[in-house]
Amino acid sequence: MAIQKSRSKVGIGASAVASLALILTACGNSDGESNTADGGDQTGGEETSGEETSGGDQTFDYLAPNENQQIRNTLSLLGENQCSAEEGAMPLEVETLPQADVNQRVRLLASQDALPDMFIAPTSAIRPDGSMAEDVLDLGEALTELGVYDDVLPAAVSTVENVYGGFVSLPYQLNIEGFWYNAELFDELDIDVPQTWDEWLEAAEALEAAGKTPFTVSGDQSWSILRYVGAYLFRDLGPDALTRVVNGEAQLTDPEYLRGIEAISDLSRFVGPGVSTMDMDTAQSMLLTGEAGMMYNGSWILSAIHDEELNVVGSENFGFFPFPEVEGGAGSIDQYPANAGAATAISASHYAENEELGDWLKCIVQNYGSTLMNDSGAISGFQLNDPVEDVPPLTAEINEILESVTETVLWFEAEMGERGAQAAGENAVPLLTGSMSAEDFARTVQAAVDADGSGS
Repeated sequence: MAIQKSRSKVGIGASAVASLALILTACGNSDGESNTADGGDQTGGEETSGEETSGGDQTFDYLAPNENQQIRNTLSLLGENQCSAEEGAMPLEVETLPQADVNQRVRLLASQDALPDMFIAPTSAIRPDGSMAEDVLDLGEALTELGVYDDVLPAAVSTVENVYGGFVSLPYQLNIEGFWYNAELFDELDIDVPQTWDEWLEAAEALEAAGKTPFTVSGDQSWSILRYVGAYLFRDLGPDALTRVVNGEAQLTDPEYLRGIEAISDLSRFVGPGVSTMDMDTAQSMLLTGEAGMMYNGSWILSAIHDEELNVVGSENFGFFPFPEVEGGAGSIDQYPANAGAATAISASHYAENEELGDWLKCIVQNYGSTLMNDSGAISGFQLNDPVEDVPPLTAEINEILESVTETVLWFEAEMGERGAQAAGENAVPLLTGSMSAEDFARTVQAAVDADGSGS
């Protein structure tokens, strides 16, 4: 897969900058649930706050977190436009709760057989062995029945299935991850975009020789370090590398796994003394001010890249490339780490009983992608079925990648239990800074994974 360094010198206006600020972050945390960020101003729709919702008779009831306004804003826009007939037959009614209260509330509603039509859901509960597995709609079957399955990007289906064990969450958000780099600096130093890990190391050495920080990472956010470990293992051992560990078919202490962990530990030579406590905003600022040459992150960083106050280098001077191949490895550079935001499920029983809910679902899948992109410049897991104008070049590039990707991978701790994920997070910084050996990291995390598996 060749990656070109060509870049369009296209500026964007204030409205595009403001809309791109709505792109969301959605990363798994240590207990396996998902986090969402604020998505914009509230508009339209009937909305309550914490009142009882039992779902389904005359209204399209949606239980959403307070912190993420983007989804409900876009649904309201659809109700005013493309889905006005569905809105007339079954008006959208949104109930909001603080993110911290949603999971407990959803589990309670499920136990009372009182779930709303659509709801944010706890990750573990809607997996095939979860307590709510029978409560959520199989979207693969439903969207095929509605004739709109192909309106969902294959990358989104792959990502949702990887996280939840089935296509049970609507991909209202879709982010891919990789390296965001200062393309102007690469050109000045005659650095080619790396295709292999060895080439990536050569690029880092060239940046260091020029007095730049080769890559920036947040020790305060340990997931940003663990992404390197997971991505290397996926490239070297294949996309099921960590599934095999969680299932007990392999150990992190096996030689082939240690090889990958050691590759990340060796990066300590590029890391400065402040990385242990560096927060994400500071790490990101190093990239956007030209101090650092590269940063591994998700496509939610586009909002910062297109923010003229944050990015002094200029959005036209940044590019993206995937985590490089490990030569001779079983993985592929085309397998992008990805996530699809917090789980948003449809009630299986309400769908079976209410034809209007199916009409709403069909309309959402057909129109959400283009409406979101036109309104906020953000990317979802749905096809762009209507024309979208004034998309910044880098955003357009990422969307094109998402449209072409057929297989995605998760992240290092995504399939681990609570103890495994906690051990990985606590020891990520020592691994990167060299104060903990790869062997000790592997033994510590493997012991926690084993403890999760045994239930002890």
